[in-house]
Amino acid sequence: MLVGVPKEIKNQESRVGLTPASVKELVLRGHQVLVQKNAGAAIGLADAMYEGAGASIVETAGEIFARAEMIVKVKEPQPEECAMLRRGQILYTYLHLAPDPEQTRALVESGAVCIAYETITGPNGGLPLLAPMSEVAGRMSIQAGAAHLEKSKGGMGMLLGGVPGVAAGHVVIIGAGVVGTNALQMAVGIGARVTILDKNVDRLRQLDLVFGNRISTLYSNAHTIEQAVLDADLVIGGVLVPGAAAPKLVTREMIARMKSGAVVVDVAIDQGGCFETSHATTHEQPTFVVDGVVHYCVANMPGAVARTSTFALNNATISHAVALADKGWQKALKANPHLKNGLNVCLGHVTYEAVAHGLGYTYVDADSLLG
Repeated sequence: MLVGVPKEIKNQESRVGLTPASVKELVLRGHQVLVQKNAGAAIGLADAMYEGAGASIVETAGEIFARAEMIVKVKEPQPEECAMLRRGQILYTYLHLAPDPEQTRALVESGAVCIAYETITGPNGGLPLLAPMSEVAGRMSIQAGAAHLEKSKGGMGMLLGGVPGVAAGHVVIIGAGVVGTNALQMAVGIGARVTILDKNVDRLRQLDLVFGNRISTLYSNAHTIEQAVLDADLVIGGVLVPGAAAPKLVTREMIARMKSGAVVVDVAIDQGGCFETSHATTHEQPTFVVDGVVHYCVANMPGAVARTSTFALNNATISHAVALADKGWQKALKANPHLKNGLNVCLGHVTYEAVAHGLGYTYVDADSLLG
């Protein structure tokens, strides 16, 4: 198969779909790989490294989209990229379609076979291709929150970990999944007072066993969320409904009653966000203020640590990329029900139920398109 890796064009996005090591995996199996010039240069992956792994370097994204049978990216295709997709071409990347009707429509119209990293499942449950970026974003959320509590960045002027004789800040983490757990590790490490909420009591029990009296755990409902948020200095939103829009768990009214200069970090913003006041921001302009509360809602947080993120992501994505290249998409999806769960849009149809229902499309079962 001819595999293409275009340079990412989303604002402040320096990650790249394949590392030289991943390229080599594909080349050793008899596949050809095209990489756009300087696709990985910003994170120290020079064109010469790709050529050494067996890739061919091409000048433009247009040439890659025109020639490649499978496009491997990181972020969702931008409108000009969607316009270059063709019927039957495989697109393998993060999509986050639930809150994005424009992208969904463009992908449906393209006729491409669109496989989303974030809905591919694992044999033990979970979302293994989302997990590495959730780990990065969870850890970054505390760094970002701590920085924006500083007065110069709009916060209340608080050192999150406190100092002897001065109380530490209170971090409230909504969701005890991968994002929440990684945020928890960082927050505990920095010396903050931490409360974590989730509906899964078994998960809270596991965290209590690990962290003991260094954290407080609460069963998540409207009452406990409101109580915790109103006492918080920093709130991390890490809630995920796989493939669907994130639930709005923190209302505009709660935000209005929070401490002035408090910070909220909405890690769920890729799926629409879990704060009612959230809207997506960029690394160039990461925050905005609503009712005195600083909102950090960067939609590609891991892009700020693009080198770490690229290697972590490739560890998770390469095995499925190899399967798609070796077998073609129909055989690969037939052979692996977990990979099949990644199929969101295919040949003009929406094949992921939560996206179809959320955006008003007729849901078409993936099996009906696998021949």
